[in-house]
Amino acid sequence: MPTMPPGNHIIPFLILALRVAGQQAIGPAVTGAATNAGPASTESVITIPISQSSFTPFSVPSQAPVSGVYPLTDPRSPPPVGSSLIPDFSQAWAAAYQEAKNKISNFSIEEKVSVSTGVGWMGGRCVGNTPPIGDNGTKFPSLCLEDSPLGVRFADYVTSFPAGINAAATFNRKLIRRRGLFMGRENVGKGVHVALGPMMNMGRVAQGGRNWEGFGADPYLTGEVAYETILGMQEGGVQACAKHLINNEQEHFRTQSSSDVDDRTQHEIYAHPFLRSIMAGVASIMCSYNLINGTYACENDKIMNDIIKREFGFQGYIMSDWGATHSTMSAATGLDMTMPGDITFQSGTTYFGANLTAYVQNNTIAQARLDDMATRVIAGWYLLHQDAGNFPPTNFDAFKPDSEETNEHIDVQEDHHKVVRKIGAASTVLLKNTNNALPLNKPRSIVLVGSDAGPGTIGPNQFPDQGGLDGILAMGWGSGTSNFTYLVSPLEAIQQRARKDRTSVSWILDDFNRNRAGNMALGRSAALVFISSDSGEDYITVDGNEGDRKNLTAWHDGDDLVLAVAAQNNNTIVIVHSVGPLILEPWIEHPNVSAVLWAGLPGQEAGNSITDILYGDWNPSGRLPYTIAKQMSDYSAPLITGGSGNDVLAIPYTEGLNIDYRHFDSAKITPRFEFGFGLSYTNFTYSNLRIAKVGGQGSTEPALQKAWAAGKATPIATGSSAAPWLHRPLYTITFDVENSGSLWGGDIPQLYLHFPASAGEPPSILKGFTNVEVLPGESAEVALTLSRYDLSYWDTVAQGWRHPNGTIGLSVGTSSRDFRLSGNITIT
Repeated sequence: MPTMPPGNHIIPFLILALRVAGQQAIGPAVTGAATNAGPASTESVITIPISQSSFTPFSVPSQAPVSGVYPLTDPRSPPPVGSSLIPDFSQAWAAAYQEAKNKISNFSIEEKVSVSTGVGWMGGRCVGNTPPIGDNGTKFPSLCLEDSPLGVRFADYVTSFPAGINAAATFNRKLIRRRGLFMGRENVGKGVHVALGPMMNMGRVAQGGRNWEGFGADPYLTGEVAYETILGMQEGGVQACAKHLINNEQEHFRTQSSSDVDDRTQHEIYAHPFLRSIMAGVASIMCSYNLINGTYACENDKIMNDIIKREFGFQGYIMSDWGATHSTMSAATGLDMTMPGDITFQSGTTYFGANLTAYVQNNTIAQARLDDMATRVIAGWYLLHQDAGNFPPTNFDAFKPDSEETNEHIDVQEDHHKVVRKIGAASTVLLKNTNNALPLNKPRSIVLVGSDAGPGTIGPNQFPDQGGLDGILAMGWGSGTSNFTYLVSPLEAIQQRARKDRTSVSWILDDFNRNRAGNMALGRSAALVFISSDSGEDYITVDGNEGDRKNLTAWHDGDDLVLAVAAQNNNTIVIVHSVGPLILEPWIEHPNVSAVLWAGLPGQEAGNSITDILYGDWNPSGRLPYTIAKQMSDYSAPLITGGSGNDVLAIPYTEGLNIDYRHFDSAKITPRFEFGFGLSYTNFTYSNLRIAKVGGQGSTEPALQKAWAAGKATPIATGSSAAPWLHRPLYTITFDVENSGSLWGGDIPQLYLHFPASAGEPPSILKGFTNVEVLPGESAEVALTLSRYDLSYWDTVAQGWRHPNGTIGLSVGTSSRDFRLSGNITIT
């Protein structure tokens, strides 16, 4: 077996410490460029150092059952990754509620209101803060709420993790969970009680500015990544916050737009990730800026109370997005916390505070509702055991980062850069590889072209909240960012590798000097062209892009740069760092474009991650979490522009269930690259599909089956769509995956269902995935499960989950359009 070159950090991460016995390694790697390679030595194990300020993680029982309900008394001890266990947090919530009720039993009305009212923008060290209750917080401490979904915003000595969209592109539950765990620990180490993430709004609009913070354009994938992320974050000791509830899929006019969504679409697409978040025990949820069917999200009784708190059984608290509270009375029906507290930033006014106090005192708002608000907030604190006495005080200042009085400069990074590098590689998607152009094998000479290949002109934090693009793109812009402690560019990493190979390296980082770029590519063994596309939150405008992207073309003259280089080099390799889909038609079929790597937003180790892919230290295993179209008009949901003054901009979700690949399938549109697509340096063959029904629920099975057939799934399950009987495995789908190539690598088997036409579903729906690693010439058995919930659609009349009548088709494959095995399920 070839050995890894010195300094490589991929192999030590293939086997995780604290893993459950019998689980597979996390991801694929190949050693050597053109030779057969085996897996990493199983002697290499990562250790997870625990800083003094972090909680000690609880161990997972080694003999935990593989299915059924998993009672949890502590979110810091989640079920193993990859099991079909259904975590039951009822015991943990019950204990937290009892302590919270005891805590507020001697609170005054004003003190209870204070628990739910932020101190105002810039009123504390964090982006959101509640006031301490009692002298110096003797009754209840001030809570620190802090962005962002990829790292601790505005803090130093922190890790900038790959963006959410990259976590989704790995399709790797172990890596997703580990990312969440490490983010949770870093937040705790900085004294953050509530981390404002993950973000799980859908990539409905391809131009959507904040799509990169979320997990793609499919509800099942988004739900599973949210589930694993939250389990990881809360295992690390921080309260996670699922956001933004709900239908915040574009930035333009986000505070003055109404997302008009029908009940079935809401349940099956947009609410599903929040359901999975609640099943993961999430402590808090953030309501969004927009209106939903004409009512502001943070006043929407249907969403907050009927769906989230009643139907989904959410026991945590709902907070507003920053400035998204618009009233006292209407908001207080379901909103439990207003953030940052003031009506407009630093106005000194609030809709809660004295207003809420007065309404309770005159019985306009019931005392019981105020008690519920305070109880829910404090229960989240107890749920994560943040009362234990070893929770660190907040030790940074988001608004005064240079103040030595309020910044203790606590280093919480540990060795998290290693998993950042690994996720960056595992999320990279190989879109094209003609004549085995990749991996590189000690090329004689290479040239790197484009500003995205190099560092920014004055460092990685040149633009506040990353609101600009100058150098390698590793995250988008807005509140979903963090400050880079460092950022490795491709130029730095590739030069380091080239020195080992004695390769001659040149570069041109000027995007607009196409003639020179083309001339420099002449005679080179390979020309690597780096292009990018950026977006973010609407409070920052970059090159006329007001958060959302104006179009889906590459920034900085990227398309013409590729063409100029490809005109003079027949081994042009394109690397794309992008927040979302791009239209690649100007050059994707150019005969001299030999390979394309889609790298997304890989975080601080960006250069190292792409180098690991380019040279074959990691065999590409990433898959697209959205569809890349041939033209922008092929997508079903355009960016809705316009609006003026105080008018409400209507955003009709008329495409219903047909977003992204579902629309392409329904409308019979051929994409350039479909959802779930990704190539490898090796090949995989699928065979031997088996479908087996799992044992029933004993004496209750007939009643459950009858309810399911009638669309009465919700009422029989004590009012909860999260009820375990709906989500227990009902069928096991088993098949074999053989590595029929010559290199060790990993594949992402995907399971799609095809409902009968009478159900009114799109042609194909993702309902399962996993990652599998296989040696050349060997096979691995893969097992996926389907629950009643997976096999259901939302019955808007019965207001419950119902199975369709007839036969449900089933396909297993490597993308939404590459099916290798097929079968059927007939529900009786």
